[in-house]
Amino acid sequence: MDRFLGALDQTLRTLFATPRASRPCPVVPNEATHLGADERRHAGALMRVNHVGEICAQALYTAQAMATRNAGLRLQLEQAAREETDHLAWTRTRLDELGARPSLLNPLWYAGAFGLGLVAGRLGDPVSLGFLVETERQVEAHLQGHLDRLPAADHASRAIVAQMKDDEAAHAKLALASGATELPAAVKLAMRAAARVMTTTAHYV
Repeated sequence: MDRFLGALDQTLRTLFATPRASRPCPVVPNEATHLGADERRHAGALMRVNHVGEICAQALYTAQAMATRNAGLRLQLEQAAREETDHLAWTRTRLDELGARPSLLNPLWYAGAFGLGLVAGRLGDPVSLGFLVETERQVEAHLQGHLDRLPAADHASRAIVAQMKDDEAAHAKLALASGATELPAAVKLAMRAAARVMTTTAHYV
């Protein structure tokens, strides 16, 4: 019951509260951001997708932490979720700065990711960690794609995305060292397909 209430509290805070970062927002020293209207719209759409990714990350980690019976792993997942809260706060702040809105479908994205995390967690810790590793690898590749697509002058967004990319790689490395199992190729492909639907939709909605 305590884990359920904790998960419910995390859900409400993720979807309806203003996230607060424990680390300062990344910046590029001495580099001011100056964007035209089209560049702002483009950057805003990309950062909306990244914000959705952080909504999903909160759901995944919360569900996996609730599902595991391993107290040590639960603490590890909760720590990763706290680091992802920094990403959630940074991307939301950047959306506001760009004059862009979050996705209107955030509750749907959260529910879907929570369900996937719960299923992965119920399949056992090695599978749950394997799911985490593959998720973070795909997110890392996705963020690299955004670094390639963000306007060159958008130093603010690029600094955030670069730090997020480093953090995701660290999460994957830790999960791998904690006993993650390699997921079947078909599962990885399905995860990529689901992520593509989410990122394409969130770009606009």
